[in-house]
Amino acid sequence: MLLIDENGVKMGVIPTVEGIRLAEERQLDLVEVAPQANPPVCRILDYGKYRYQLQKKEKDARKKQKVQALKEMKMRPKIDEHDYDFKVRAIKGFLEDGHRVKVSVFFRGREMSFLNKGEEVLARVIADCDGLGKSEGNPRMEGRYMRIMLTPLPPGQGKVAPKPEKKETARTTEQKNNGKPKETPTVSVEKPAE
Repeated sequence: MLLIDENGVKMGVIPTVEGIRLAEERQLDLVEVAPQANPPVCRILDYGKYRYQLQKKEKDARKKQKVQALKEMKMRPKIDEHDYDFKVRAIKGFLEDGHRVKVSVFFRGREMSFLNKGEEVLARVIADCDGLGKSEGNPRMEGRYMRIMLTPLPPGQGKVAPKPEKKETARTTEQKNNGKPKETPTVSVEKPAE
């Protein structure tokens, strides 16, 4: 077998019995890491510590993994402007956080004969969330609900909001004038003689 010691140094091809003896001398374990290789590769290491480090790496990978949840926002065909703005702001927040959003318009009673009102509301939602998410297909009816699914755009693909410009303060003006405060010209006004 090809033996690698605890520091990662190749010790060469040696018999298995010799590898076990070297591992016992160092009070470590002999672990076969590549059994398909010719000759098989074995490594001297602390197996308990090795398993602990593997579990720690897996745990860190799970922490970094982003879970995408499904959020739902319900609306009505005759939704008020303020309510609409409030709900669209929430939808934008969900999309920015990387969640998928199901937008539903619920129809009651005779509202079922005015399905175009629901389509207008959903088309407006799609237009307002244009830079943050995209619609998966067209609106479709499910019983008394008309639904669309919005998915967030991949990072770097959406619109970037322009940053507001900073207002110039007295301090920044002083810094531009090499630390001296900006001098304001004085104007003298003479009174006319009576």
